[in-house]
Amino acid sequence: MPKTQLNVRVDEATAEAARQRALQRGMSVNRYIEELVKQDAGEVGHTFVEAAADFMKQYESVFAEEFGPERKGER
Repeated sequence: MPKTQLNVRVDEATAEAARQRALQRGMSVNRYIEELVKQDAGEVGHTFVEAAADFMKQYESVFAEEFGPERKGER
């Protein structure tokens, strides 16, 4: 896939954090930023939200029983 150059401006602390995180992961800053954007916009985020929704559906009654307003003596 062809690459497009994108220039962004961030404060020095953010730039340094990006450099350090990329270094810790053994990748370039470009690759690190690319991966962050893909995760944010991609399937990973959707998968997490779908899994969380399924979890809540599955355990809704447990949460309602434990934390719901119908618990006697608590509000």
